Amino acid sequence: SSGINAEYGDDAHIFCTTEQIVEEIRGALDFLKTVYSVLGFNYELELSTRPEKFLGEIAVWDDAENRLKQALDEFGAPWELNPGDGAFYGPKIDITIKDALRRSFQCATIQLDFQLPIRFGLSYNAPDGTEQRPVIIHRAVLGSLERMMGILTENFAGKWPFWLSPRQVMVVPVMPMFNDYAKEVQQKLHNSHIVIDTDLDSGTTLNKKVRNAQLAQYNFIFVVGEKEQAGGTVNVRTRDNVVHGEFTIEGITEKLVRLRDTKSNTDILEE
Repeated sequence: SSGINAEYGDDAHIFCTTEQIVEEIRGALDFLKTVYSVLGFNYELELSTRPEKFLGEIAVWDDAENRLKQALDEFGAPWELNPGDGAFYGPKIDITIKDALRRSFQCATIQLDFQLPIRFGLSYNAPDGTEQRPVIIHRAVLGSLERMMGILTENFAGKWPFWLSPRQVMVVPVMPMFNDYAKEVQQKLHNSHIVIDTDLDSGTTLNKKVRNAQLAQYNFIFVVGEKEQAGGTVNVRTRDNVVHGEFTIEGITEKLVRLRDTKSNTDILEE
C-alpha cells in the first residue's frame, strides 16, 4: 500500500457518434501504445463483451462489440475475447501490463457507455436533420496516477531512468579547493535543465561522497579535481559504479540531454 489519502485518475470522456466509435477507439489505442512504449511496459488486450445483467438493446450491444473488434483488428496487436465481462452499460477493452517481475496490473481501460447519454438526455443534430443519441467513451491510460507511480517505482526498483529521475547528477569535488569548479559545472548543466546537485561537505571523504550519491540513486556522479578543472572536464561514473571516464562539460551535457530527450529507459551514454 502506498498510504495515500486520495487517488486521482486520468479518465477522459469522449462524446462521439456511433459512426465515429472505430476511429476514436483506434486513437485511444494509439495513445496507449505511445505511453506504454515510453514507460517500457508490454501489454495485453482483451475485449470484454455483454454481461448477463446489462442495460440497453442487444442489437446496440452487438453493433458496438463489432465496432470494437474492428478497431482492435485495425490496431494490429494481438487481443483476446473475454465473454460476459463487460460493464452493464457497454462493452470495454481491458489492458493489462506486466512489470519487470512479470506481475500483471490492469491500469488502462477503454469503455463504451450508452447509458450516460440517456441519463443526461444528450442528443445532437445529425446531417439528415434528425436528433441522435451520442456515445460516451471512457478512456483511462495510466488509471490511478498514484497507483501507476507505485508500479513504476517497483518496476524500476527505485532506479529511475535518467529522463524520469528526480536525482540525475551529483558533482563531487575531491577537495574543498575545487568547490567553486563543482558549482560551475552544476550551473552549466542546470542551464540545460538537468537536475544536478553538489556535495560540498568538507567533513566527508571522497569515497563516502561517491557512495552516498550511489545509494541515493543519482544516475551519474561527476568527480572533479585539479585535472578536470584545468581541462574543463568531469570524470563520470554511474550509481552502479561503471566508470565512463573523462568528458568535457559540453560533451557530457550533450549526451545527457540526448538521453533525457529520447526518454531512454537504459542509462547508456552513446558515443
